[in-house]
Amino acid sequence: MKKIFFLILVLLLSGCSKTEPAAQRGEVVSCASVTRDESVVKGIDLECVDGSPGAFIESLRGPMILNIWGSWCTTCLEEMPEFVSFYSKAKGKVQLVGVAVEEASPENSKKFIEKQGMTWPNYYDRDNKTRGYFGMGVPVTWFIDASGNAAYAKIGVIKSASELVALTEKYLGVKI
Repeated sequence: MKKIFFLILVLLLSGCSKTEPAAQRGEVVSCASVTRDESVVKGIDLECVDGSPGAFIESLRGPMILNIWGSWCTTCLEEMPEFVSFYSKAKGKVQLVGVAVEEASPENSKKFIEKQGMTWPNYYDRDNKTRGYFGMGVPVTWFIDASGNAAYAKIGVIKSASELVALTEKYLGVKI
């Protein structure tokens, strides 16, 4: 009798336990949709994490948010849920594009993208060529206008999706 009572108690308690929502699984997305100026034929070239054709940084055109990250970077990990939340509202209004830097391999980038729920195109800087362009240290988030100019560079962690919304409206003129 005690065993049955114990079993019922365990079943009741486990039924009342709070379960955390499952994290969205990310997807390695092609860079083919990224807006760029095809007349730019030289510069700092990046590979696309998915293996599709890459691009020259100088060819990228907005409105675009360019997030520079590394899978090894704890503060990049900290801000990624804010980008995932933002992108769920901003997709189709502004491009979100990532650039993985100082990675040991593209495979590390792919794992990070999938684990963190990223569903936007990401480039990969195999040879750390962007260090002089973006500067040292991550995370850095650039707001690129339609002409390809950096309207603003946020150095450091994005603390909320609402911060991204405000910066996007202020520097790119895009209402989310």
